[in-house]
Amino acid sequence: MDIQQLKKLFPGMEDALYEDMLQQGTLREVQAGETILDAGQTIRSMMMVVEGIVKIYREDAEGGEFFMYDIQPGQACAVSMVCDFHHQQSGIIARALTDAIIFSIPLQYMDEWMMKYRTWHYFVIQTYRARFEELLNTIDAIAFKNMDERLEIYLHKQVKQFGKVVKLTHQDIANDLNSSREVISRLMKKLENNGRIIIHRNAFEWVSDIKA
Repeated sequence: MDIQQLKKLFPGMEDALYEDMLQQGTLREVQAGETILDAGQTIRSMMMVVEGIVKIYREDAEGGEFFMYDIQPGQACAVSMVCDFHHQQSGIIARALTDAIIFSIPLQYMDEWMMKYRTWHYFVIQTYRARFEELLNTIDAIAFKNMDERLEIYLHKQVKQFGKVVKLTHQDIANDLNSSREVISRLMKKLENNGRIIIHRNAFEWVSDIKA
């Protein structure tokens, strides 16, 4: 990792900030399916995604997981950014959807950089605002849309991220939408019968435009 790579991923920051990031940050490679941050785990660093996609979940009292949002290259985990140096416990689960590279910065630098670098202040606020808007969209989908509509919006987002063929099982989709595999399989079959998708083993293929 060098300054040019950082500038490409996280543009518009001061050169001195990039230098601090390189000096204090560490890179970590994670495998698809690996849990990066678990619920109840002490948060000691802020997480930025360099490659791959990381999914963020919320866990309920019974251990069930509810999908919140994705973090893609050039984005950061808002929850880890707003924790302070007292090392709070995580209320979320961060898991790699694909093989990924994570750039971690110790929390002790968060307050210092907020005061020292205006662009870091803006980056933190923008990250928090973007994640908040995604959460609002999730809440709106749950509150105001039926499962048919929620599934179409979800599939549309996956296709935008991964292309026409998306490797997801019906159980994966059900977990993300907090539904059952049987319900998702029935709705996916309905979309296939309507010529919207083609169902493959552990994947689906985009055929026609699905409006989100």
